[in-house]
Amino acid sequence: MKISVLHHNPSTYLPTRSGDPTPVQRNLEPSVHPFAKARERQRALNAAKIERMFSKPFITSLEGHIDGVYSLVKVRDELGGMASGSGDGEIIIHDLVTRKPRLRFPGAHKGMVTGLVFTQDIKIGGEPDEEEGTTTSLETRLLSCGSDKTVKLWDVRTSSDGVGDEEDMESRSQRTPLGVFPGKMPFNSIDHHRSDQLFATASDVVQVWDENKSAPVSNLSFPTSSETITSVKFNLSESSVLASIGTDRTFTLYDIRTGKAERRVVLQMRANSLSWSPTFPTVILLASEDHNLYTFDIRALKSPTQVYKDHVAAVMSCDWCPTGTGFVSGGWDRTVRLWKEGVGRSVDVYHTKRMQRVFATTYTNDAKFVVSGSDDGNVRIWKARASDRLGVIDGRERAAREYRDKLRERWKMDAEIGRIERGRHLPKAIHSAAKLKRTMLDSRKVKEERIRKHTRAGKSKPKAEKHRAVVTVQT
Repeated sequence: MKISVLHHNPSTYLPTRSGDPTPVQRNLEPSVHPFAKARERQRALNAAKIERMFSKPFITSLEGHIDGVYSLVKVRDELGGMASGSGDGEIIIHDLVTRKPRLRFPGAHKGMVTGLVFTQDIKIGGEPDEEEGTTTSLETRLLSCGSDKTVKLWDVRTSSDGVGDEEDMESRSQRTPLGVFPGKMPFNSIDHHRSDQLFATASDVVQVWDENKSAPVSNLSFPTSSETITSVKFNLSESSVLASIGTDRTFTLYDIRTGKAERRVVLQMRANSLSWSPTFPTVILLASEDHNLYTFDIRALKSPTQVYKDHVAAVMSCDWCPTGTGFVSGGWDRTVRLWKEGVGRSVDVYHTKRMQRVFATTYTNDAKFVVSGSDDGNVRIWKARASDRLGVIDGRERAAREYRDKLRERWKMDAEIGRIERGRHLPKAIHSAAKLKRTMLDSRKVKEERIRKHTRAGKSKPKAEKHRAVVTVQT
């Protein structure tokens, strides 16, 4: 007698290997799942709540300075190195991994340390190379400038770099500079060339120096300019292009090959800081005194490409993320804000009770952390994403986090989810200042609209916000 039975392939309902999850059979017919959309929305709502619940961005504070921190710079090609300069002339090289200082240079300058930059690694004597029979060791050095009219070159190698015997902190602090470059005016900023042994300083003019010479190689200035230069930066891709900002509300582009200024933009208000994009060589970011940040394309300087609004006081510093997808800013309103490129409102805002005005901000080289220096003498480390968990994350947790991120992105236009995503608890002073600023801007719009209604048709035209930032472009 032949009996017909149902036969199932074991591979369809049993795991292929021990430890694998059991396969689940699902019917993907939409009519069978009438509540799929409602379930997905609930998951997105829970994901938004979890994101805010675990948002604890502050990691630690690096102490050591007794005056405000006004300059920060990260070590090139290293994740844990960071240098800071304070108002009393002290320079500290921090180790972000151990959260301890590697080197201290007390009294490096007589006055405020206004700029720091690490030089390019150069080859010096080291262990013999078996293939070439030569010595190939690398030396990292630090350039600093201050209000005492000097630029100093420092050796920042320690025993952990394989140089010399074990040193204690006291003997390291007694190091003398490798070189001193005197100037006629106080220096406000410094930046190093991408590949050559050249660096640029900002004072009453932009000066280009050679590390092997004690006098500037060239002086760069616009023909009709008489301002004080406050910041200077080399382009990261086209390293012969130099940008500067000044106290007379100008933003100027130079070419060190021709030795002259190529273009100058007069802004509506003064810029306090600038930063070149690491991925788009023609894009530059300016932090302005009018509470906004602006991105410019140097091929078309008549208007900025994007205006970024959220600060309620002057923006004092800015720095791009190494990935080029966003940037960080610090302001006079005692907050650190994170931004996405092309999005006019800040993604997140960081603040503490004791943090004062923020004068320096930067990303670490792995783009996972943000470092800020403020007027209270502390260097603070923050997470670049507030809800990230420190430590090792396994594959299942990473997949779950990516799924939650996709849900939040898909449902961000939902009213309740959007409110949770955008909601931030701010100090009362900042909240009140933001409310007052909105009232003032609304009043200005009403006034402009009334003026337009009572003028001849076509004579008074509304002007876009980004077109108001630039007064004129000079060549």
